[in-house]
Amino acid sequence: MSQTVDRALSILPLLAQGPADLGQVAERLGVHKSTALRLLRTLHEHGLVYRQQDQRYRLGARLFALAQEAVENLDVREIAHPHLVGLNDRCGHTVHLAVYEEQEVLYIDKVESRYPVRMYSRIGKPVAITVAAVAKLLLADLTEPERRAIAEKLDYPVYTSRSTPNAAAFLKELAVVREQGWATDLGGHEESINCIGAPIRGADGRVVAAMSVSAPNVVVTAEELLTLLPLVRRTAETISREYSGTNRPRKA
Repeated sequence: MSQTVDRALSILPLLAQGPADLGQVAERLGVHKSTALRLLRTLHEHGLVYRQQDQRYRLGARLFALAQEAVENLDVREIAHPHLVGLNDRCGHTVHLAVYEEQEVLYIDKVESRYPVRMYSRIGKPVAITVAAVAKLLLADLTEPERRAIAEKLDYPVYTSRSTPNAAAFLKELAVVREQGWATDLGGHEESINCIGAPIRGADGRVVAAMSVSAPNVVVTAEELLTLLPLVRRTAETISREYSGTNRPRKA
């Protein structure tokens, strides 16, 4: 039975490359045409493949509906949370998770620092969009016209001497973040707080959320915090793989 299921599932990535006839499917699977036909009929009955008028098979609409439903029901916070806790256990600093919704960047999860000095950020609260590392990561993934339109509408509060001063500077920084794949806020919102962040991506490669580690200068310097960047990026990549369903079992 497991071999039958394996063969049936092997048909789907084949058809993802384009329509194929019975002979092509049988050849790719290394089975007789009668076996391939039986598998295709089963998949067809479930709406996972569709037989065209030219007798070639393509992926069925039901497969796309299932994929869309699965994506809509994914909870990035639920998937990310244990990894955020694990990161906090290793570094001890405040860890945030944020998403971009309706023109705002919002924190949707937070793991508190083990140190006495705490941050005032709260779950559900919008972040300082022009300076926060998570905001830069989320906006940097937008198209160039989208980035420009947003940047030109924003106000640019001068929180500190390191705050982003205007739209041109913001767009330049977003371009850098988009290229390097990580972001920082080194005293841009509060002089004494530094932050580093990395993106969480879905199966299509688009950024669905952003995570960050923040710490005050009295605990670690900006330079010391930056040494955690590889760990932060690895954590984000692990969450991305789990969220997108691309985890692969390790070979023994």
